Amino acid sequence: MCRNIKMLFNFNPPVTPDEVRAASLQFVRKISGFNKPSKANEAAFLAAIDAIASVSTQLLTSLETNAPPRSREEEAAKANSATPRDSPHEARRAALVTSHEHLHGIVASHWSNPPACQSMSPNSVR
Repeated sequence: MCRNIKMLFNFNPPVTPDEVRAASLQFVRKISGFNKPSKANEAAFLAAIDAIASVSTQLLTSLETNAPPRSREEEAAKANSATPRDSPHEARRAALVTSHEHLHGIVASHWSNPPACQSMSPNSVR
């Protein structure tokens, strides 16, 4: 799931139309691959945002739960307490950095202690 799309159900105070629209915009950006559409695609892009916002609002108003509403402040605190290493993206980045450092060490070692090479002269080539 796109990390920029936040859960909107069962909050106190309830979700606002602006929050639903913001999530819809993120969804359309994700599936279209466009952060901002070209003029030729702008009408379709905006229509998709409106349609997804409408369907999302219908969904949120029809859902039921017995769970107590979540506090926005508590959810924000949970999100802020998570370390960047918790995300798969950060884990991949850390692995790439480690691999890069390892390869850098091998190359540096090779160039500081190059293997002995035989001198090549025109007469030695057959």
